[in-house]
Amino acid sequence: MDKYDLIIIGGGAAAFAAATKAADLGKKALMINVGLPLGGTCVNVGCMPSKRLLTVGDDLYYPQHPRFEALKNGHSPSFDFAVAIHEKNEMVAQARRTNYINVLEHLDGVSLVEAKARFVAPNRVEASGKVYEADKIIVAAGSSTRPLPIPGMDRVRWLNNVTAMELEDIPRSLIVIGGGPLGLEFSQMFAHFGTQVTVLEAMAQILPRQEPEVAAELQRTLEAEGIRFETGVTLERVEERSGKKVVAMRGGKGPRRRRSRATSVEELTGDELLLAAGIQANTGDLGLEKVGVRANNGFIHVDQYYQTDNPSVFAAGDCIGKMPLETVAAKEGALAAENALTIPVRTLNYDHVPYAVFTNPQAASVGLTEEEEMRRFGACACRTIHMDAVPKALAVNEDRGVFKMVIHPRSRKVLGVHIVAPHAADMIHAAVFAVKHGLTADDVIDTLFVFPTLSEGIKRVAQAFTRDVSQMSCCVE
Repeated sequence: MDKYDLIIIGGGAAAFAAATKAADLGKKALMINVGLPLGGTCVNVGCMPSKRLLTVGDDLYYPQHPRFEALKNGHSPSFDFAVAIHEKNEMVAQARRTNYINVLEHLDGVSLVEAKARFVAPNRVEASGKVYEADKIIVAAGSSTRPLPIPGMDRVRWLNNVTAMELEDIPRSLIVIGGGPLGLEFSQMFAHFGTQVTVLEAMAQILPRQEPEVAAELQRTLEAEGIRFETGVTLERVEERSGKKVVAMRGGKGPRRRRSRATSVEELTGDELLLAAGIQANTGDLGLEKVGVRANNGFIHVDQYYQTDNPSVFAAGDCIGKMPLETVAAKEGALAAENALTIPVRTLNYDHVPYAVFTNPQAASVGLTEEEEMRRFGACACRTIHMDAVPKALAVNEDRGVFKMVIHPRSRKVLGVHIVAPHAADMIHAAVFAVKHGLTADDVIDTLFVFPTLSEGIKRVAQAFTRDVSQMSCCVE
């Protein structure tokens, strides 16, 4: 029986970070991967390919809809959807080779088995009929689309983030179930390609975990591009008629009605149906129960050091259900490996993790929301400004955006920043440093920003705690 210091179940960001840490520590490790190719969700069917196609959509749509009168006629680029998918596939193959396959080949002491793994004993895993043993095991099995228990859903061919980027033709119409980051990104992607898109969200707002001001502003900008939203809906059934997908919904609050009609049912019809309403952990058949690893709805329970109820088993990434982000998975994987192979003392403060929605404009956040601050401190100090308070916005005729800052009600330390703006995902990092290192709103105000930039919105919203920013010249400090 082959013996290792560490066995890693999975092949995505968390698994690779764990393998890299094991190599750094001079340990012998085995990675066992099945399902998605090496690299997992991010490089194969997530971050990388979706951002490529989102950018293609932007470059197609915005030249046809210029925001300057001087360009009122615009221009319409020619577009080949099949070529876009082919280029996306080539990019994915290159990134997978460069960032994962080549990296693995150069990790000393790390081996790979491509097979399905399952626990057979507390320190033993079986794959392809062979049993492997390790002092410690990390589960980094990732996640996949969570099916919804809607009547008829199991009899309809629906799309997810994987199959939506494998289509051969652009659908004329698309119904998206789920108004979270994935649902919104794919909605705008296909809307820019020319698809008529309707988004259905069960909660009262899109981006249910985001600030209401962020959700409202992003919805406003996407509605202006022709995307229809129905929030607060209950889905009654799904069926297929003459090749079309039909979704029956009850309630809803969309642009055509402002009051919920809870007793009536409306049918929506589309060429395709995209499911983007959550994920499930890929842990169902790992045999966790055999080795005393507790899971809740498939998501593995871990302590702050990523250790399960079995002291020999750790877990990281999407399968623990904390924050399903590539950056978080990688950090968790590295911390889990270090804790497993040394002394379990390394942790991650999730309040300091930035995240973004890569629509155009983007939404990006770090730290506490107003609701969370109220829950923790019983009081809130928050300010919100709109894009018209930022001088650069006037210069470039940009009216899409909002900035919100949450500070400690007594110390004035910055606890959270939430942005809707072009390039918000790049701008948020200034706020990350403020949140992580305990800067106050006054520290932000005292910091010089390049003028004119949209990132000045972070300073302007800090200034909103001390003055009326609608009555300021550009150079007020």
